[in-house]
Amino acid sequence: MNGHAIGTFDITNWTELAAEEKEGATFGRNHIAKTFHGDLVGTSTTEILTVVTPDGPAAYVGIEHVEGTLHGRKGTFVLQHSAASHNGEQWMKWQIVPTSGTGELAGLTGEGTIRAEDGHHYLLDYTLPDA
Repeated sequence: MNGHAIGTFDITNWTELAAEEKEGATFGRNHIAKTFHGDLVGTSTTEILTVVTPDGPAAYVGIEHVEGTLHGRKGTFVLQHSAASHNGEQWMKWQIVPTSGTGELAGLTGEGTIRAEDGHHYLLDYTLPDA
C-alpha cells in the first residue's frame, strides 16, 4: 500500500542539552518533543545535533521516535532528519529508518519533508505492506 500523509505538528518541548562554541560556528545537542495532527496523529521525541553560524541556522541532523496512528494504522517508527539553510533558503528532509516500524506500522518505508511557514507542516510519502 502506497500512502501520502500531510498535516502539522507542534513542538511541545525544546531542551538544549549541550552547546559548544567553535571558531565560526556553535554546535549544539537538543531534545525535542512534538505532537502530530492530520494524517499522522501522535507524539514523538527527537535528538538533534545542530550547527549555527553567525549568519544564522546552518544545519541539523537527528533521529526521531514517533508513536501514533498513520491513516488508521497504529504503531511506532523512527525518522532520520537532515536539514540545512543557505541565503534564506532551507530544506528539511525525513527518511523512515527501514525495519523500525512496529505494530500495524511494521514494514513502513518512505521519506518526506518539513516546511516551517505559518507553523510546522509535514509531508510523508510511504509504503506499507497490505494489512
